[in-house]
Amino acid sequence: MSEHENDAWSAPSNEAIVLSLVAPAAAGGVKPIASFKPKYTYTIFNDEQIFGYQDLRVNIQFNASDMRPHFGLNYSKKFKPTGDTEATDLKEVFSEYLPEVAFQKQKEFTAAVEHTRTDWTPPGKLTSTFRKEDVTYEVWKGNLADPAVKQLVNRIQVFVPLYIEGGTYIDVDEPESDRWTIFFLYQKRPVAHEPERLSYVFVGYSTVYRFFLFHIPTPLASPSRNKSVDQLDFTEEFDLSSLPCRTRISQFIVLPPFQQKGIGSTFYSILFQEYLNHAPTVEITVEDPNEAFDDMRDLTDLQFLRRLPEFNALHIDTSLKIDKHGIVPRNIFDKAAAEVVRRTAKIAPRQFYRVLEMHLMSRLPESVRPGIVDPEAGEAPKGKAVTAKPTKEQEYEYRLWQLIAKKRVYRHNKELLGQLEMPERIAKLTETVENVAFDYARLLDKAERRFDDGEEEEEEEDDEEDEASDVEAVRTGNKNGKRKADGVAEAEDEEPAIKRRKA
Repeated sequence: MSEHENDAWSAPSNEAIVLSLVAPAAAGGVKPIASFKPKYTYTIFNDEQIFGYQDLRVNIQFNASDMRPHFGLNYSKKFKPTGDTEATDLKEVFSEYLPEVAFQKQKEFTAAVEHTRTDWTPPGKLTSTFRKEDVTYEVWKGNLADPAVKQLVNRIQVFVPLYIEGGTYIDVDEPESDRWTIFFLYQKRPVAHEPERLSYVFVGYSTVYRFFLFHIPTPLASPSRNKSVDQLDFTEEFDLSSLPCRTRISQFIVLPPFQQKGIGSTFYSILFQEYLNHAPTVEITVEDPNEAFDDMRDLTDLQFLRRLPEFNALHIDTSLKIDKHGIVPRNIFDKAAAEVVRRTAKIAPRQFYRVLEMHLMSRLPESVRPGIVDPEAGEAPKGKAVTAKPTKEQEYEYRLWQLIAKKRVYRHNKELLGQLEMPERIAKLTETVENVAFDYARLLDKAERRFDDGEEEEEEEDDEEDEASDVEAVRTGNKNGKRKADGVAEAEDEEPAIKRRKA
């Protein structure tokens, strides 16, 4: 078969696949609520191409409430097998990603949607309610030990490879699946033909996993009895869920029709607050977020931390004297006080100190603070707004801030930078920190425009993630200096990641 003939029978999978949420129609049957395309399909189809069809459309419908799926296929022509070449068996392909119920006949799916119970509620327990643009949203929390939660997860996991780069499914049948907590995000909206009644529409979900953390109590004693460690009987039964843990937000998805509404940041804040109040959780981490999530997380964490007086009290100590040829001072800011805030906020070290760097940069005098030029003004996207010539004191404060950032970047990229000659090493480190500063300026500009107006926008300690991401910035001269994204290195703990992760 020639290349031209092959192209005639190939279709881009990102365009051919259409996902939709449907609900019962007033006159019978189903009606669409929202339709959207996948972002990634390369883990399902090689080169994101589907062979063997013309005018192909793969329709995957979901009952908007219980997310029961239905797989449908439409095309004008199908390739006739020639030797070993044949059309892709799409039903077989998707049988690995959708539950068996998805392949029932259309009339059975339609009947199931039509007969959706009027009193249906999401599985689990209602944990939070919020409003956006006069619409009510609810967050429901459940565990995989609940069969209803398990069923819903099986129905919606197809979104993982479609919207999380490198994302993989949860094994809902693994022996320790009870360590997974699932948060379902639903919108409540009036039923079209019965406005007095509200129905649930699936918006997104997040999975959270607990890693038990070795943590020595102070003083060394049993949490349940006043015994020293050498007196404990480790054969007695105790509640594993009460052990200290590191809590990881693993998968986080808000479906495309509901994005860019500030829903994601509110959802993340609810999850964060849930585990901030969870006594066994020592640290809240995030696994391999993409750039959009990273931005949202940075802004939300910054907003949260700025509410803490102890965080706002952190500042650059300009009384420090720097020896031009000496080592970088340890306490350009009060590291001990910062660590108290970090542990109280339960934020992982790399995330906390990045946000602190951003915050300290925002407190620099305007004359030396790195900034951006508004692209809408037709100017270059990178620059520095200077209102007056900086004084020597202001320049010195900025130099101290640079040393904070340089020290962190160098520490996490010591091995790579050590391979460079000294002049090149200094130049590369300076370039990377400039890019980091520009990215902070970009985020701070967003924070000022959105949070200041009362609006919101939509993971010596575990340093592997910092190292991998900053190395990426050093290698590529990554213009935003961020943790490499789209969903990049290991997460903020030492456990294996199930996906991929910015500086």
